[in-house]
Amino acid sequence: MSKTQELIQQVEKYGTHNYHPLPLVLQRGQGAKVWDVDGKEYLDFLACYSALNFGHGHPKIVAALKAQVDKLAVCSRAFHAEELSLFSEELAKFCGMEMVLTMNSGSEAVESALKIARKWAYTKKGVAADQATIITARNNFHGRTISIVSFSSEPGYRKDFGPFTPGFVEVEFGDSAELEKAITKNTAAVLLEPIQAEAGILVPPAGYLQRVKEICQKNNVLLILDEIQTGIGRTGKDFCWQHDNVQPDLMILGKSLGGGVLPLSAVVGRRDVLDVLQPGQHGSTFGGNPLACAVGRAAIRLLRDERFSEKAMEIGNAMREVLAENDLPLVKEIRGKGALIGIEMDAKAGGARRYCERLLQKRILCKETHDHVIRLAPPLVLSLAEAKEGAKQVADTIRELAP
Repeated sequence: MSKTQELIQQVEKYGTHNYHPLPLVLQRGQGAKVWDVDGKEYLDFLACYSALNFGHGHPKIVAALKAQVDKLAVCSRAFHAEELSLFSEELAKFCGMEMVLTMNSGSEAVESALKIARKWAYTKKGVAADQATIITARNNFHGRTISIVSFSSEPGYRKDFGPFTPGFVEVEFGDSAELEKAITKNTAAVLLEPIQAEAGILVPPAGYLQRVKEICQKNNVLLILDEIQTGIGRTGKDFCWQHDNVQPDLMILGKSLGGGVLPLSAVVGRRDVLDVLQPGQHGSTFGGNPLACAVGRAAIRLLRDERFSEKAMEIGNAMREVLAENDLPLVKEIRGKGALIGIEMDAKAGGARRYCERLLQKRILCKETHDHVIRLAPPLVLSLAEAKEGAKQVADTIRELAP
């Protein structure tokens, strides 16, 4: 029995079966490459769902981590911490916003934004107690908590987890007219992903976000954009909303904000919205810890100073060019922005997972999403040559597996 097989059997026995990984066991990574426990080298085309925009073990991220861990890793929010002060100002200014709430996971940040929006509705907008609603989009993915799956339209995320949290209204993603009709005097906020990544890299129609912003402003409703997967350079801009110049009232960040080494998330936005939280009303033991904040500051510097957003566009364009050069059977659509690409396969193709499994054999790591879409989202440290080679392997695999 190989070491890979042994370790897979071990985690299948002792680990909870809440994921369905591809059959390999990774041991180390550097840049855009990873190695398994049997010494095989792979090209990473998933980047941990955009948590690794800066690649595996970026030296500047690791240096910031090592320097801070020797000084102060964690301290209670009963005290001020130097790194939290510095990080909060740097992130707010980088985003062009006024105030920051630091948390750990993306789900925590989404939950925090929901609480903020409700409290703002009651204390600033004048919505009657416990009557606030938040509009969300069908096919969304914002996390896995009870409240978040309460407004999911995916049956697999909801089955056997009820009863669900009330107060959410679902509309079709990309349909601003339906969204406008759904707004009432009790609407606190609209929560959207600029691109629905988990749903299959779904890009809304041109002008959609601008129209949503107009509707929100007209009705005194907060616009909250979840940039956990699309932010930090992934789509060719620092934040995806910048493609449309639609700055939200609140923006949710996570994944690569932690540099690919630590959980770090944040809600960033208007002061008159975030200041509804008073001492004792919200918190997190590890939220805003000095170690994560030091890493977050390094991530901001990398994104700002080393052209990662431009690199994402260059990488994505190179991949799209290769895919476009090939006659790909059973491909319904190729969509996305920057280095976030979804290849939707026809139902006759037999599901996207079989393509990902064949690519694994070719040492290219990617993952299916929503059964029929191959997601390509490599680290932004990928070279153009690696981007083209990976895309060529994807194209070759699609042709090879055609019925």
